[in-house]
Amino acid sequence: MTSQLGPYSVLLPQDATWRESNMMKIPNTNLAEQLGSGKIGARLWRLPPFSANTWHRHIEQDEIYFVLEGTGRIRVGGDTLTVPRHGAVLVPPQSLRQVFNDTQEEVLWLIFGAPRHENTADPSAFYPENPRQLPAELQQRKWPPE
Repeated sequence: MTSQLGPYSVLLPQDATWRESNMMKIPNTNLAEQLGSGKIGARLWRLPPFSANTWHRHIEQDEIYFVLEGTGRIRVGGDTLTVPRHGAVLVPPQSLRQVFNDTQEEVLWLIFGAPRHENTADPSAFYPENPRQLPAELQQRKWPPE
C-alpha cells in the first residue's frame, strides 16, 4: 500500500508488489508505478543465479543500472561489464543492453530511467534482435525456467 503523505508518496518494503517479468521470468517490482510517477521508470530486479533479463534497447530513455546487492554483470553493445555493489552504469537510448547473473548468488539491481513513456508501439524498436538470447557467459545454461 502506498501512502500519500502530502506532496510525496511512500512505499514500504513489505507493501511492494513483486511479479515475474513476462519474457524472462525475473522477479521485479515497479517502484515508479506504485509510487505514482508518470515521469520516470524505476524498478528493482532480483536476478536469481544463472539468469538474464531481456536483450533490449530504449528509443528515448536514458537508464541507470545500480547494483544494490551482489556483483552485477551487464552487457552493453559488444562490451560486458562487471559492476560491484553500489556501482552504477548509465546506458543511453539506442544501445542494446542486458543485465545477467552468471554466479551462484542472487543480485539485486535498481534500474531507473527517464522519460518513462516512449513513443512507439513497434516491439522491434525495443527488440531488434532476439530478446531471449543469453550472453556468452550463460550459453551452457537454460533461462528462463519453463
